Amino acid sequence: MNEPLWRYFKTERFLELLQSNHLYFASARQFQDPFEGAVAVLPPGFPVDPRYAEPELGEEAFEELRRLTKVSCWHRASYESDAMWQLYAGSWKGVAVRTNADRIRAAAKPFRLKPEYVHEELWAGNVSYVDLLKERLRVDMMDRFWYKHMAFAWEREFRLGISVRMAEEFGVQVPEHGVKVEFEVPQLIERIYPGPSLPEADAAAIRFAAKAHGLEDRIRVSSMLGTPRYT
Repeated sequence: MNEPLWRYFKTERFLELLQSNHLYFASARQFQDPFEGAVAVLPPGFPVDPRYAEPELGEEAFEELRRLTKVSCWHRASYESDAMWQLYAGSWKGVAVRTNADRIRAAAKPFRLKPEYVHEELWAGNVSYVDLLKERLRVDMMDRFWYKHMAFAWEREFRLGISVRMAEEFGVQVPEHGVKVEFEVPQLIERIYPGPSLPEADAAAIRFAAKAHGLEDRIRVSSMLGTPRYT
């Protein structure tokens, strides 16, 4: 529960988090991973059995569950990741936030689609990586969101998820894409790392916003700004 978890933001997204106290959870249907929720992966060029040419009922149901499951992804690591900086923080120009599962649990506020509705359960846990070319998953539909194809093991993902399936079944209109979930930001954030290539204007905006929320003492210098020595 104390393992460091990282989230890499573009500057405007981080400032939005501080200002709104809400974190965006994307629909599982929005991810670029083509294998999201798959129970197996057929090799390239594998012939399609005509008996499976049409989607089965279970596949259609899971596609709807992908739409109704909202997810926030974090990176498990004891150290900063250059790959994460470049992929998710505008090539070193954003912000990294460090936390842990205990902090997330304490900081999360009950999520409701509307104030008068019952709150939705928050799911959380490490993602397990499986060679889906060799294995077939046999897990519940909701559990599938915590399993991924081995090709994505470099992500070392810790995942938060909220399902609004039951809400829709009771006639509640749910967003097609993501939802915004409230967190107690000072509890959520353990450390703040401005990006090593962050423009000074953005760095000043981050310092100002952090100070306004009593977080200025949590700002740290990125290790990517260290001075290399060759002799």
